[in-house]
Amino acid sequence: MLIAFKLKLALACAAGLAGPLAVAPLVSEMATHNMEGEPAMVEIAAGSYSYREAGDFTRGGRQAEAPLRTMRMDLPLHIMRNQVSSSDYRLCVEDGACRALDRDVAIAPNRPAVQVSWHDAEAYAGWLSRKTGQHYRLPSDEEWAFAAGSRFKDDGVPVDASDPSKRWISRYERESERDVTDTTAHPFGKFGPNEHGIEDLAGNVWEWTSTCFVRSRVDEAGNAGRPTVNCGVRVAEGAHRAYVTDFIRDARAGGCAQGVPPANLGFRLVRVERSWVAGLSARWSKVWARS
Repeated sequence: MLIAFKLKLALACAAGLAGPLAVAPLVSEMATHNMEGEPAMVEIAAGSYSYREAGDFTRGGRQAEAPLRTMRMDLPLHIMRNQVSSSDYRLCVEDGACRALDRDVAIAPNRPAVQVSWHDAEAYAGWLSRKTGQHYRLPSDEEWAFAAGSRFKDDGVPVDASDPSKRWISRYERESERDVTDTTAHPFGKFGPNEHGIEDLAGNVWEWTSTCFVRSRVDEAGNAGRPTVNCGVRVAEGAHRAYVTDFIRDARAGGCAQGVPPANLGFRLVRVERSWVAGLSARWSKVWARS
């Protein structure tokens, strides 16, 4: 048993799940690409959902399960219907704004760009924003959870104070049962749409988010200590939550913590609406005027 346990830990790479149990909001879908060459978007109306926080949590110096909270998305979320395709990503490469994909990645308009790092995804978001005049960015972990809806169930595992290692083994075994051995970057639609019309969520492509890895601490009385934030490690979401070093393109080769490694690393972006930006700018102008 001890040998098997050590083998599982040795093979492990980034685990933990966040579980959004979303209240089904209204959804609308745009065209595949509009006249400006923008990607197909899905609009998810504002709503409430349950969310287990990302990161590592301790209570009184002992490992603890992350808190499950009810969250509220106050504004509609506009997110890509599909992951960024390899052919769209190549346009960024041809413009000199993105690093080239690995040679074994299939280039096609209906296949995702995979084996990309967080920095690659950030570079593409900046390029697309400049090309279209819109503001595109990676979703936060909370936004991804909201968009994923029922595709990403809560997978919290209670901590056994007498044997904390049982929690990691339980997660590893649960993730192993999901058959993430298929590493083929399939055409879009292989894993189907969720209830919001967003395709291939929680398939075999994990998606980068903007959320940094955080270690949170509370004492026995529940008083929060100062968290440790590591933005060299970002949250990647898919069939389970993973914590991946930001420069890693293939998590199977390393760069993660415990758990089953992501089969592929890709991404989709959210679009920040101009009205939101204008509203935020107006608020900040008022704040500066009063100060």
